[in-house]
Amino acid sequence: MKATDELKKEHQGVELMLRILQAVSTRIERGEQIDSGHLDGMMEFFSIFVDKCHHGKEEEFLFPALEEAGVPNEGGPIGVMLSEHEKGRALVAKLREATDCFKSGEGTVSRTFQAVTEEYVALLTQHIEKENNVLYVMADARLDNAKDAELFEAFEKLEHERIGPGKHEEFHALLHQLRDIYLN
Repeated sequence: MKATDELKKEHQGVELMLRILQAVSTRIERGEQIDSGHLDGMMEFFSIFVDKCHHGKEEEFLFPALEEAGVPNEGGPIGVMLSEHEKGRALVAKLREATDCFKSGEGTVSRTFQAVTEEYVALLTQHIEKENNVLYVMADARLDNAKDAELFEAFEKLEHERIGPGKHEEFHALLHQLRDIYLN
């Protein structure tokens, strides 16, 4: 498996969680109760899996490898991706605040939660599209098999060190559990 294939596979999980987030947001908007543990799990997924693990792989390994291969950062696709990562972090912080407000019983949080959800989903959906169809295509064309193998190994090491053994599987179990509750 190529390093970019692993990242694309992770994108599929992110896209599923974004659909779950939209469904949860709709339920909150309707005034329905949501299990606070589910909200906590979603926030952990976005903070740990998406940011620390997935974005960490890109920022610490893939993007520098692409720069070495001649893909520009400033004014180029890497700079755009980094900027969007920062926007995503800011939106997750707002989403976490809205989640905390919801859990504390504030009735006015539904509109905020809905607005932040829409913005975050739009950002990540477009971001994933750009990475899958532009940046990863560049990576596959410019990085040789040896560099790809090096990246894949670095990704595995980062995941093990950053989120710990078994955590990836826990996130997949959470995705399936929440999918069954909110999307079926």
